[in-house]
Amino acid sequence: MIRSFLSRTGQMALVIFGISVLVFCIFFATPGADPTARIAGRGASPQVMARIRAEYGFDRPLPVQYVRMMEKLFVSRDLTSFVNHGQKVVPEVVSAAPVTLSLVVWAAFFWVVGSLVIGVASAVLRDSWVDRVLMVLGLIGLSMPVFWLGEVINLFTQSRWHDTWLFRWVPPLGYVPLSQSPIGWAKSLLLPSLTLSVSFMGLYARILRSELLSAMGEDSIRTARAKGAGPARVWLWHGLRLSWLSYVSLFGLDFAQLLGGGALLTEVVFALPGVGRLTYQALATLDLPLIMATVMYAAVFVVIANALVDGLYALLDPRIRDGQHGR
Repeated sequence: MIRSFLSRTGQMALVIFGISVLVFCIFFATPGADPTARIAGRGASPQVMARIRAEYGFDRPLPVQYVRMMEKLFVSRDLTSFVNHGQKVVPEVVSAAPVTLSLVVWAAFFWVVGSLVIGVASAVLRDSWVDRVLMVLGLIGLSMPVFWLGEVINLFTQSRWHDTWLFRWVPPLGYVPLSQSPIGWAKSLLLPSLTLSVSFMGLYARILRSELLSAMGEDSIRTARAKGAGPARVWLWHGLRLSWLSYVSLFGLDFAQLLGGGALLTEVVFALPGVGRLTYQALATLDLPLIMATVMYAAVFVVIANALVDGLYALLDPRIRDGQHGR
C-alpha cells in the first residue's frame, strides 16, 4: 500500500512538473519574444523593465528562469502582475477561489441529484415514452451553451420580469460572501449554479442510464435477484454500485477543471469574481503571470482529482476490490 502511494505521488509530481515546464516554455521561452516586455506590458519604463529582468532572472539561462518562476508561484508566492500595477498574483487567485468553490459545489449538487433522478428513471423505464422524453430533455440541456442560457436567464430575471412576483427575490448580478449574509450568498449563487449544472446534468444522466442498463446483465445482479432482492434494491444499490466508475471518473475531472477556472463563462455572465473571471480579465489584458498562475493551479486541481478518483475505484466497484484481494 505504501509502495502504491509513493508510486502514485511520484507520478503526480512528474505530471505537474511536465505541465509547469510546458506552460513556462509557452509563456516565457518563445523564440523571438522578450518575456520582460510581456510581463511589463505596453509602455513600461526602462526602470520597470530592468527591475523585472533582474527579479525574474531573464538575463540568466532558461533553467534558472524556470526555477525562479516556480519559486515565486509556489514557495514565496510573490509573483507580481506589473500590468495590474504591481498586484500580487497568488493572493488574487486565493481570494477568488472561494467564489469558484461555492459556485462549483452548488452546481455539482444540482447536476448529481438531477442526473441520478433522470438517469435511474430512464433506465428503469427504458424504451417507454418517459425514457424518450427524459433523454430528449437531457440532450437539449447538453446542447445549450452555458453563456447563452445565462444571458437568457439574466434577460428575464434582471430586466424584463425582475419586478414581477416570480423574480423579485433575484439579487443583482454579483457575489455575496457567506460571512456577510448566508441567505444572500445562497441567492447570488442559485441561478448561476443551476445554469452551470444544466449541461452536466444531461451528460451525466445519459452516461448513468447506459451504465445501469449494462450493469443489469452482470452475474451479481442475477444473484441478487435470485436471493429475493426487490427492484428498488437491485437498481438503487446493486446497480448503482456497478455503474459508478465512469460517473465518478468523469465527475472528478469535471469538478477539478471547473474549480481551476472552467466555470469562466458562467462567472463572466453572472459577474462572479471567481478564478474563471480572473482568467478572463487576465486574457483580456495579456497579464501573463496571472494567466500562468491560474493555469498551473488548474493543472494541480486536475491531477489531484484524478488521483483521488483512482483511489475511490476500489471502494465503489466490488469487482476491483475482489481482484485486489485475490492478488
